Amino acid sequence: MSVASSPARPAPLLIGAALLAIYLIWGSTYLATKTALTAWPPLLLSGLRFLVAGSVQYAAVRLSGGPGPTRQDWGRAAVVGLCLLLFGNGGTTFSQQYIPSGLAALLVASVPMFLAVLGWLSGVSPRPTATVAAGLALGVGGLYLLASTRPAAAVLIPGHPVLGVAIVLGASFMWSVGSLVSKQKPVGGSPFLGVGMQMLCGGFFLLLAGLLHGEAAQFHLGGIGWQPWVAFSYLVVFGSWIAFSAYIWLLRTVEPALAGTYAFVNPVVAVLLGQAVGGEPLNAQMGGGAVLIVLAVMLVVLGGRRKPAVPVAGADAVPTRR
Repeated sequence: MSVASSPARPAPLLIGAALLAIYLIWGSTYLATKTALTAWPPLLLSGLRFLVAGSVQYAAVRLSGGPGPTRQDWGRAAVVGLCLLLFGNGGTTFSQQYIPSGLAALLVASVPMFLAVLGWLSGVSPRPTATVAAGLALGVGGLYLLASTRPAAAVLIPGHPVLGVAIVLGASFMWSVGSLVSKQKPVGGSPFLGVGMQMLCGGFFLLLAGLLHGEAAQFHLGGIGWQPWVAFSYLVVFGSWIAFSAYIWLLRTVEPALAGTYAFVNPVVAVLLGQAVGGEPLNAQMGGGAVLIVLAVMLVVLGGRRKPAVPVAGADAVPTRR
């Protein structure tokens, strides 16, 4: 029986460069968002960011000869854009009016824990292992420490840090729901076309939500300084195009667990940048919560890996389901 050769694995240097991109870029977008929020209202900021990024990406794929999407594809993109971008990204951006960017990033690290539980309940992934369960327990402890933190010096609207924590946790939950919907009902055709469609739909929902929230009245385009413009451009070019493209490429190239390590690296980058550049405080309680969150996500991501099936002599090998 002949055995088909497996596709050549890309150079480790290329894989390392893609990982480094999502580690540093996505970890730094929290500080960029915080900077942009000094001039942009949160929902309009996210809406315009994704409308610009999605329009360019969609046009680039279509002009390169990619097939057009179906009505069903647009419907799926709209559902994913609603969950991931309006509630997920929009909620996280909105929360940074009340809490530091580093704290928001640490709370977003709860996404893999939500995915472990929701994936099991929905039948998408197997029952969590003992290692994953231990990670979930540590994560609950870390979230409790972070939720009880009172970073008054860094709160833009005094007296509302608990509101910010609640919003970002809800946003993380909806991001997890959107991720599972995207996995179960992906947009057909090129994944890059699908991402462009999702950004277009999510950007439209965010823009509409911002207008209904009354953000247009407090937004003056001529009053934006150069720093918020740089932050906005960084979010579009690096956050929405480069890092997301690198992430999609990694998902097709390496094990999902390796690509998912961004979830526990990004918070560390965000906290360090927030302290070094943004002057955000880092007390012992936040540090303890950060350690627990990082350990929890490591256990959830790495503990959820499945060993490949051992081929039986004389029979075709059947890969295990992930």
